[in-house]
Amino acid sequence: MRKYIVLLLFTISIMSCEDIIETEDISQEQVTILAPTNNAILNLSQIRFTWQSVADADNYKLQIATPNFIEAIQILEDTLVATTEFDKNLDTGNYEWRVKALNSAYETTYTSQNFTVEN
Repeated sequence: MRKYIVLLLFTISIMSCEDIIETEDISQEQVTILAPTNNAILNLSQIRFTWQSVADADNYKLQIATPNFIEAIQILEDTLVATTEFDKNLDTGNYEWRVKALNSAYETTYTSQNFTVEN
């Protein structure tokens, strides 16, 4: 009888742990960029990057490169953000930015946009 109780308690504890550590798979989701949009020309140096939230994402990986990621002269930002916006001062020039959503087990692919700052 004691073996059955121990087995029952063990089974219940395993089932409870699975419920607690289950993480939603967001890998098929995509981050929707709000601003700056693709090929935007901005006449200010303080840029606010914004995107829509992804359900079950814990945070977002944001990167900014100049002039783009394929021919990057410089990666200006590579950070984790807990919200859906980020502010950055940028000089005149061409830029590409990208963002992806992450949680403890999964991540989306990057969504990228190009833009230009003209002061």
